[in-house]
Amino acid sequence: MARLWLGSQRPEPPVSGQHLIEAGHAYVDEQTPEQMRVNRGDFGKPGVDSPYRNHSPAENLTRFRQMRDGLYPDGAMVLRAKIDMASPNINMRDPAIYRIRRATHHNTGDKWCIYPMYTFAHPIEDALEQITHSICTLEFEDQRPFYDWLMERLCEGGLLAAPSPKQYEFARLNLTYVITSKRKLAQLVYDHRVSGWDDPRMPTIVGLRRRGYTPASMQAFAERIGVTKSDSWIDYATLEGCLREDLELKAHRGMAVLNPVKLVLTNWDEVFAPGQLEPCTQPALPHPPEGVESPTRHFTIGKEVWIEREDFEEVPPKGYKRLFPGNKVRLKGGYVIECTGCTKDADGKITEVLATVVPDTKSGTPGSDSVKVKAAITWVGVANGVTVEVRMYDRLFLDAHPDAGGKDFLESLNPNSLKVVSAIVEPSLANALPGQNFQFERHGYFVADRIDHVQGSKPVFNLAVGLKDSWGK
Repeated sequence: MARLWLGSQRPEPPVSGQHLIEAGHAYVDEQTPEQMRVNRGDFGKPGVDSPYRNHSPAENLTRFRQMRDGLYPDGAMVLRAKIDMASPNINMRDPAIYRIRRATHHNTGDKWCIYPMYTFAHPIEDALEQITHSICTLEFEDQRPFYDWLMERLCEGGLLAAPSPKQYEFARLNLTYVITSKRKLAQLVYDHRVSGWDDPRMPTIVGLRRRGYTPASMQAFAERIGVTKSDSWIDYATLEGCLREDLELKAHRGMAVLNPVKLVLTNWDEVFAPGQLEPCTQPALPHPPEGVESPTRHFTIGKEVWIEREDFEEVPPKGYKRLFPGNKVRLKGGYVIECTGCTKDADGKITEVLATVVPDTKSGTPGSDSVKVKAAITWVGVANGVTVEVRMYDRLFLDAHPDAGGKDFLESLNPNSLKVVSAIVEPSLANALPGQNFQFERHGYFVADRIDHVQGSKPVFNLAVGLKDSWGK
C-alpha cells in the first residue's frame, strides 16, 4: 500500500506530490545543489526564496511529470515543499521531498527515476500503516514540525483520514560494548567479521534469539531501563542480568565438562564389580516455581568419569578445595572420592587423575553424608557422556564505547569473542530441542543452537550468559 501511495507503481505522478503541487504547497526547483545550500541560509540568517518558488501549479505539475518521465539527468531539479524560508527551524525552509535518481529498485526495477526523500516518505508510510505513535530517536525532534505539516496538508486534501499519526522522540538505546548502527553492523556482516545477521554476537533480534535471549528477558530489560529524553549509556551487564533472572527458575540443569581430563576410580572394581555402572539422579530444576514439580535427570557413574582439568592440582594453591593428593571431594550426585595422584605423558601433561571411591557415600542414600567434604565437583560418565560442540561467545568489542567520538570500531573488535570447544555432557542434553535453554552447572546458561543443532545426532550449544558477571575481572 505504501509503495502505491508513494508512486512506485502508479503511471501518473505520485498522488501525494501531485496534490501538494496542485494545492500550492510544493514546487519544482531547478537551482543547483550549491545554490540551494547558499540560499537556505543558516541559524543566524533567513533563507532566500528560490526564483522558481512562485511558478504556477500547472508549470510545476508539468515539470514534475517530466522529472518522472526521465527527461532530466540526476540532480537537475527537485520537488520542494513550500513552507517558510525564514523559519528558525532550517528543516522547514522548503525541504526537498522528491529527487531524480536513477537506481534499480528491488521491486520495480528501472521503471521509476524519481524517489521520495525519507522525511517525506516516513510520515506517509506511518499513516498508511495506521501508526498512531511514531517513536523516533532524538535526532528527529527538529523534523517533527515537517511531519505535522505534511500530515495536516494531506488530511486537508482528503488523502489521509484524521486523526493522523504523531511523532514522539526519545533517547536512543546506547548499550556498552555494542554498536547499533545498521551501516556498521552491515559492514561486520559483509566483511565476514561475523557469520551473518543472526550471529549470536550481533544485537539483532535474530542474533539475540540465537544467543539464547528470551522474550521475557528482553521485556524485563525494556521495563528496567525505561525511556528517557536524556542520552545515557546502559551497562551490558544489565541485559545479561535480565536473562539470568528469567532462566534461573526455568532452565533445566545439566552437567557438562568443557575442558575434560579423565578421572579413574582405581578401586571401583573391588567396591562394585568390573564394568558395573551405578545409576544416579538429580533434579532438572533444583528450585522449581511454586506448583511446578521438577523433572528428574538420569545418568550413570562407573570406573571412569570426565572432570574439568582445573578441578585437579598436583600442588594445590592456598585455599584450593578440589582434587589434590590426599583430599576428598564429592562427585555431584554421585560418590565421595579421595584423590591419590595422577599420570602424565612424556611431556609432563596430566593424562589421568587417580582416586578411590568411598563406599556407601552415594548422594541421596542413607549415611551418604557420613564423610564430610569441603567441595563438590561436576562430572560426566565416560560410559554415557555425549561429545558436543560448545561455542563460547563473549562480547564482540573490548571497548565499552567502540564507535564513540569518531573511533574506528573495527579496532575494538574482541579477537576472543568466539571460542569453539569440544565438550562432554550428560546424556539428557543430547535430546535438547533447537532453541532450548539449559544451565550447565557451574559454567552458565547455554542454548541449543537454532540452526546447527540436530537433536540426538549433532548437538551444538551456545553460551548465552555466565552464572555471574565476570567481564573484566
